[in-house]
Amino acid sequence: MSTEQRRAWILTGATVACVTALYVPCVQKAVPGGDSGELITTACELGVAHPPGYPVFTLLARLAISLLPSLSPAHCVNLMSSMLGAAASGALCFTVCRLSGPGPGAVLAGGIFAVSRLSWQWSMVAEVFTLNNLFVGLLFSLTSSFHCAEDAPQRQKFALWGALCCGLGLCNQHTLVLYVLVIIPWVLYRLYSHRELSFRGLVSLGVCFLGGFLPYIYLPMSSYLNTARWSWGDQTTLSGLLTHLLRVEYGTFSLAKTEDSVNLTTMLQAQLDHCLADLSVPVVTLAGMGLLLSWWDRRCCSVPWLFTAMLLVYSLFFAWRANLDISRPLLLGVVERFWLQSDAVVCVLAGLGLTWTHTSLERRLGCGGLWKTTSWALTVALLVHMAHSNHRECDQSGNSVVERFGREVLASVPADSIILTRGDLPGNSLRYLHYCQGVRPDVRLVDQEMMTYSWYVAKLGRHHPGVHFPGRWWDPVKPEEKETFSLEQFLSRNTQRAVFACIGLPDGDPSWERSFSRWPLGVCDHLVPAHRHFHPQEWAQHTRNIYNWSEPHDSFHPGSWERVANEEMWQARMKTAFFLFDLAERMQGEGKARLFELSYTLYKEIVEAHSDYPPNWDKNLALACERLLRSGRRGHSPDSLLTCSVRHFSLYLEKESTDPQAPAIHSAISHLLQERDRLRQSQGRTP
Repeated sequence: MSTEQRRAWILTGATVACVTALYVPCVQKAVPGGDSGELITTACELGVAHPPGYPVFTLLARLAISLLPSLSPAHCVNLMSSMLGAAASGALCFTVCRLSGPGPGAVLAGGIFAVSRLSWQWSMVAEVFTLNNLFVGLLFSLTSSFHCAEDAPQRQKFALWGALCCGLGLCNQHTLVLYVLVIIPWVLYRLYSHRELSFRGLVSLGVCFLGGFLPYIYLPMSSYLNTARWSWGDQTTLSGLLTHLLRVEYGTFSLAKTEDSVNLTTMLQAQLDHCLADLSVPVVTLAGMGLLLSWWDRRCCSVPWLFTAMLLVYSLFFAWRANLDISRPLLLGVVERFWLQSDAVVCVLAGLGLTWTHTSLERRLGCGGLWKTTSWALTVALLVHMAHSNHRECDQSGNSVVERFGREVLASVPADSIILTRGDLPGNSLRYLHYCQGVRPDVRLVDQEMMTYSWYVAKLGRHHPGVHFPGRWWDPVKPEEKETFSLEQFLSRNTQRAVFACIGLPDGDPSWERSFSRWPLGVCDHLVPAHRHFHPQEWAQHTRNIYNWSEPHDSFHPGSWERVANEEMWQARMKTAFFLFDLAERMQGEGKARLFELSYTLYKEIVEAHSDYPPNWDKNLALACERLLRSGRRGHSPDSLLTCSVRHFSLYLEKESTDPQAPAIHSAISHLLQERDRLRQSQGRTP
């Protein structure tokens, strides 16, 4: 090993160590939101994750859980992700070392990627993106090593390792294929230009590439054994395996099962804005310098342009296929994670740009020590500034919002209940707590979306003892088809257990409304037979303080799952009041007035208990005041009800001035004020 190679390994090791020291204290100890709960549960149960399966991540996560038995499964897998993220930054550092030598540019490439908001944020939680970052970094470092190899045996060695890395990387995240499709022709051309391309060599490369796909054997094995209480799909047949690998249930080459689309230019502009904001203008400028100055380094000029081609192909294809509405903060958060793959290219180009800039200045102006010192100073300044700016947002060590959300929901339902989960937030958090932590072993978790797939009952029905499925799958659109069932049939077959829907029910199957009613219980709804008598006072008392939740309203980033969980908990406080109000709207007689009064009492109690709360609470309380006034219920001052209604309508408009109903609300306020004035005038004339 040469002195330069030794320095490269030392610098890479130091970078990984520093990033690890930064990451580990910030790791989230509880289950995060999004897909993390499902991925951790899959590792706990040795099941199959959502398409395309992620076998490498699942097996690594299971290993982490086994090696760290004293920590919770969530903490173990989150910690593993942070280690993978640190290793990815080291791989980018090593890439620049191979192409331009060890120095500040290499540290900049690995360091900036590590402390950038997206990379740091997603290295703190159990997600597949950090492992994909590592495979991208390994691919870059093997590509640079292949390019700089001094003889045919070295080139062959790095080509074989690169082929294996490509296969393994595609066992994790399929977006890597867009880099692989660019690298393969380049490697074959390089081998051909050196007259080292042979049939035997092609076969060896193919064997290594296909060997990387061996982890996919885990999917049919797990599906065949069917011991996991949570698993996705049936991979025991070739058709089922291909359905899973190609993400047919999500939409192949799409982010979600939706017909929505985003303008290509809009998506590319959003990605550019992200680069300028999260990687910083100096880093993007240095990346451009690296691309331009690569022409002066004939030894390595093709590699930066290769990386640039990968960046362009990936960005254009992803912008074309990303079918989520990024105007919504939560969906923007889903999309921007995929920009990490292109961020890695920008960071490597920035590192090369810094190295080649100070080398060029040294060659033209002399004073080599000065320029190198300046480069180190710039690197340290950028890293310290970015680390300081992002630390508060990326430090997740005290974040347990999603896990507490799941615990509160599980604690709120009676013994032996069936919970019909809907969406990632309740589904993944409850699954993790139930299967990995053993919380509420008496309840049964049934996923509403999964129940619409033909494999769900056949594969997972046996793991839900006491739950009766009236057919092979739930078809909300055509429940009369053979072997399918409706929600009404499912509920009718499970009346021996309390059934709760969390969060909500889909609109496609209203059959349950014929025989069942929906009573609010926090974020969930209790689905009860329609003939059961409802006692408003008792239910209001039962749901009054159902959760022990103290997080301030509007206290999390709009694109975070913590924001979603917190908002659900806040809105759960007023669901019973809203339900009673809606029930009163559909009734007549004395019962109508009593329900309006109870709804008003609950709304008033909730609003007065908090200084900061969701804007819709003001609107709802104002409506409750107005309806109670019209109901003629005695015992309440008309003047105070009118004043309360005007006040809270006005407060609502202050918070939500863009509401399309604002003109109607302004008109209502005017009428209420006029009515109050007439009331006061009449009272003034009364002897």
